[in-house]
Amino acid sequence: MKVNGRNIRPIWLDDSLKIVKVIDQRRLPHEFVIADLRTVDDVIDAIQKMYVRGAPLIGVTAAYGVYLAALGSVGGNIENGYLIKEGERLKAARPTAVNLSWAVDTVLSEIVKRESRDEKVDIACKEAERIAETEAERCCRIGENGAELIEKISLRKKGRPVNILTHCNAGWLACIEYGTATAPIYAAFQNGIDIHVWVDETRPLNQGARLTAWEMLHQGVKHTIITDNTAGHLMQHRMVDMVIVGSDRTTRNGDVANKIGTYLVALAAKDNGIPFYVALPSSSFDWTIKDGINEIPIEERDPDEVKYVQGLNDGRIRSVLVPSADSPAANFAFDVTPARLVTAFITERGICPATEAGIRNLFPDKGSSGFEQLDFYR
Repeated sequence: MKVNGRNIRPIWLDDSLKIVKVIDQRRLPHEFVIADLRTVDDVIDAIQKMYVRGAPLIGVTAAYGVYLAALGSVGGNIENGYLIKEGERLKAARPTAVNLSWAVDTVLSEIVKRESRDEKVDIACKEAERIAETEAERCCRIGENGAELIEKISLRKKGRPVNILTHCNAGWLACIEYGTATAPIYAAFQNGIDIHVWVDETRPLNQGARLTAWEMLHQGVKHTIITDNTAGHLMQHRMVDMVIVGSDRTTRNGDVANKIGTYLVALAAKDNGIPFYVALPSSSFDWTIKDGINEIPIEERDPDEVKYVQGLNDGRIRSVLVPSADSPAANFAFDVTPARLVTAFITERGICPATEAGIRNLFPDKGSSGFEQLDFYR
């Protein structure tokens, strides 16, 4: 995607192939800062502190983390036990997004087969790069498939603006290119459809207000930032035509874990008869579980993220304490939207009902145990 006329991705390898470069998303939209990741510890820190965030990007970053583990090893050989241990550390960085474990296991499954150090390093690099390109291509196809839904609404409205509500940031900053929830928006916009996006601010870290709005601004898409609690009001007054959100983990029967507040948006959409779509690549499905509410691990983050608000003041990014310092806070990072509230999934293979049969119809090659559950640990 373009920023100030320059094509850029949220992650890439530098020319030496020794440093992973990432956009430090904590500083956006007020500062554009590139951070260097040189070690596995750097990658873990970047994932935990949310330099990088969004399920596909977290997965790609972790894949590069496996490469850095191989690159940074000493001696003539790299023990598989060492690589697996580093992979486990990477997978523990954040618990909810399934792309993380999928990407780590995908790279590890290839390099543990190799004998020499140089071959392990080379394969790890190529696999990380392949995963990045694969995720970008998946998002492109999600955009193409989802744009058809937007175009149908545009035709029904006789060319009047299509009002789309989205939550958090499921844009190219959260992926590699295009995004998931934003991919259909960008594709339809490029096709000349008149689009307006309602951008939920998405407390507590305001990824909608800070990141999605920043993306829309740079891509030239009309948008308006709203408080999270405004979404229901807009739907009641027929000011929303459709909702598109992303996913950090979706079960094989269609329950969706996404940024906290998504469940409430889905309830409001259901009550007002507004289609609620989830856009996701196949890497965000967890083929091993069925009960999202009870089986998906929900990350609890630092309560200070709730108590403090970050913004620009006097030319500097500052944090401001909102409640009394002594008041406790809880910070659940995700919630689960039951499949019954989801109109359909938009994936790289097409659009399907949010049911186990619907998902299986698009992904018949995914066994009940899932490709992601690799057995090289045994």
